[in-house]
This record gives sequence, C-alpha cells and structure tokens, in this order.
Amino acid sequence: MKALVYTGPEAQSYRDVEDPVPAVGDALIQVAHTGICGSDMHAFLGHDDRRPAPLILGHEVAGTVLSGALAGKRVTVNPLVTCGTCEACRSGRDNLCPTRQIISMPPREGGFAERLAMPEGNLVVVPDHVSDAQAALAEPIACGWHAVRLARTALAGGAGENPAGARALVIGGGAIGLGAALSLKAQGINDVRLVEPNKERARYLADTCALDVLTPEEADDSGHYDLVIDGVGFAATRAAASDRAKPGGIIVHIGLGSAEGGLDIRRMTLQEITFIGTYTYTAQDFRDTAKAMFDGLLGPLDWVETRPLAEGQRAFSDLRSGQVAVPKILLTPDI
Repeated sequence: MKALVYTGPEAQSYRDVEDPVPAVGDALIQVAHTGICGSDMHAFLGHDDRRPAPLILGHEVAGTVLSGALAGKRVTVNPLVTCGTCEACRSGRDNLCPTRQIISMPPREGGFAERLAMPEGNLVVVPDHVSDAQAALAEPIACGWHAVRLARTALAGGAGENPAGARALVIGGGAIGLGAALSLKAQGINDVRLVEPNKERARYLADTCALDVLTPEEADDSGHYDLVIDGVGFAATRAAASDRAKPGGIIVHIGLGSAEGGLDIRRMTLQEITFIGTYTYTAQDFRDTAKAMFDGLLGPLDWVETRPLAEGQRAFSDLRSGQVAVPKILLTPDI
C-alpha cells in the first residue's frame, strides 16, 4: 500500500510500505481521511521523541471496514488502545492506562496510509447522513469534549451542573480549540469566546462557525473567566490562561506545544485557581462525542480542507507557515 512516512525533521516520503496485518480481534480499514493534528506537526518538526523516524503519523481516521464483524461499515476510529483490565480501565479512566498505545506512535503505525488495522472495539459505526470527512473529526473533538466534561465537574464541585452564567475562554483556533468551544456549547455553557491570533483563521471561524473570536489583545481586555481552556500549550498561552482565569476559576490544559513556562503559580495559589491537565479522552467520551456529532449538536462540521495523501509534505509546510485558514486539513488516499 501507499503511505506517507515521516523520515526525519521536516521530511516525509510518499512511498510503498507493507500492508498492515490484523491481529486477532482487529479489523482492516480502508482509510478515507486522516486529519493532521498538532502532535503530528510536533513530530514532523523533530520535537517529539515519542515519534522517532521512520514512522507513519496520523491518528484522526475515518474509513470503511474491510474485514471482520463490521465488514462494509463506515467507521470513525478511536486511536487509543488500552488493556481493559488495569485499575484505570476498570474505573472508566482508560485514557490513563499505563500500557496505553496510540496509533502514530511505536509500536503502532498511524493513519497516513491507504489501510490501517485496529481492534474492533475501537471503532464507532458512522450513520448514512454523516460523511467520512465529518466522521474524521471525532478524534480531535473528543479531546475537547473530555476536557469540558472534566472542567464542568470541577466548576460544579462534582454536582454535575453548570454554574449559572459561567463564562469560558478557549485559547487556540485549531481543531482542538474549536472542538472545545463547540463542546462547551453542546454541554450547556453558552458564553464562550475563542482566541485566535491568525487573522485569516479568526475571520473563518467567526463566519463559518458563528463563534465570538478575539485577538490576544482583545482577550487581555475581556475580563476574567470561570473556565479557560488552553488548546495550544505554549508558555505564552499558559501565561494568558493564568491571567484570564478568575479567582476560584479553572484552567484546563490540552495543548502539548511545549513542556515548560508560562503558568503564574503565585497568582494561581493566591487566587485558588485549579489547573487540570487533560489527555485525549476515555472510550466513553469518544462514543459520546461521536453521538453528539451524529445528532447535530456540534454543528455542520464543515470546517475542513481535503488534500491528497501524496501531497502531505506540502500540507504540513503550509500549516507550519500559517497559510491555512481552516482548522483541519484531511489527507485522503487516491484523490
């Protein structure tokens, strides 16, 4: 099969590789679309030791099952594979499984390929009214859905209800930040603002997704928020989150841009600001996200651009240089 193989910093090769061999309980999937994630970009730039070259990246996948009990079904793929038996898995926090694996990280190759093998339990069947391109957005949106669920629990003191008039600020207008903003509204927090410094993308989000989009400077003057979600994860965005959270507020950190700097620990301590680190999603979060998408609760999901997998290197370069307005590029085999 053909695949886009990461070969070293800022280099990928579109070439022939061996077909995946499904293990017992796996399904073979014909890939329809795979989204480019920020973590793929991090690896592409040579900044992720967890993803050494050569490696097939990509973990935001939708396609059609070719083998097994779901053969012929269109599916969206939960890329996180867990053991199912440890304490974390048994308690419903399977995303914290100590032996978790995710495609696009050894030993599992990713989805920038024509075919992919995955455990059948990681697949969610897609209804006819949802396109493959829409289905491929389940993974990035699930990150935001999970983050919002944890944040709402913290805001409500475990009561499960949203505080009246809660205000939320999301930092970052990529798919992670956008997914978080849409998830906030779908879960009942309606006073949501999103920060995006790229003017072209900011206009796109405001026009296409009907969001209240602020520049970083406007966000600085917009008051304080009950909840701030950092969907970027650099020192500057953590500093902004520290500054914008109100006393007693919540910061939820999804982004993995850099490992150090930014948090105002003194302010967070004096103002009792809660910090929540959040990684991926549970299997239930993924299913809940997919259902919300299928039920239309997250909007038309039309904020993507589709490009051929063979031109993946150019897509990564365009994203890096800020030439892409849409929050998500999907790479597609055989366009």
